[in-house]
Amino acid sequence: MGRLTAREGRVVASLVEKQLTTPQHYPLTLHALVAACNQSTSRDPVTAYSEQEVLDAVESLRAERMVRAVLPSHGRSVVRYRHVLDESLGLDAAQLAVLAVLELRGSQTVAELRVRTERMAAIDSVDHELDLLASREEPLAARVARRPGQKEDRWASLLSAPLPDDGQGEVPGAQEPATAASGPLAAASLGEAGVTRTDALRAEVDELRGDIGTVRAELESLRAGLEVLRTGLDDLRSSLGG
Repeated sequence: MGRLTAREGRVVASLVEKQLTTPQHYPLTLHALVAACNQSTSRDPVTAYSEQEVLDAVESLRAERMVRAVLPSHGRSVVRYRHVLDESLGLDAAQLAVLAVLELRGSQTVAELRVRTERMAAIDSVDHELDLLASREEPLAARVARRPGQKEDRWASLLSAPLPDDGQGEVPGAQEPATAASGPLAAASLGEAGVTRTDALRAEVDELRGDIGTVRAELESLRAGLEVLRTGLDDLRSSLGG
């Protein structure tokens, strides 16, 4: 398996995130997927991909058998997309959650990953899942150098970002991840990462705003589909009346 581009990594990781956090709105329309990729929360770096750029990445991922299109059915009027990393890479929900968060937020400590995957899957040990990802024949995660002042090592995704030659520096393109937390264990876990309770609450609000953005995108897609349906019904009535 070749390394994905940063854009492909963002697209497939966004699909994983939405499947695990908002399954009622999954699979995603192209419009909703663009919104998920370009969220201003839970993303580092924040991107501004166009619809065509996301569609190009989707087509590349389909060729790699990591994404599939879901044709319209059961009242849906547009094509939707879903990832198949569980099939193509043999990953369970816990491993998918860890890998997706690494792709979406860059390199992170185990404590940060523990908090940020809490809403996505039940994970007994983040360390164990990281070890599984790192010990594959083609590793999907690797340990990288800790940041100045941090006591914990960080981990980075290798799905779309290979390590530098010395294996010790920062993964290209990875930046300081934004703080995020949610759920009843957030305060304790964030304490390990040196984040205040206030920061945790603010981050949780940001997470909810991101989910609301996805729901709004879905509603816009539904409205567009209804408009197409109404137009079709009007045309049908006209032809019958004539």
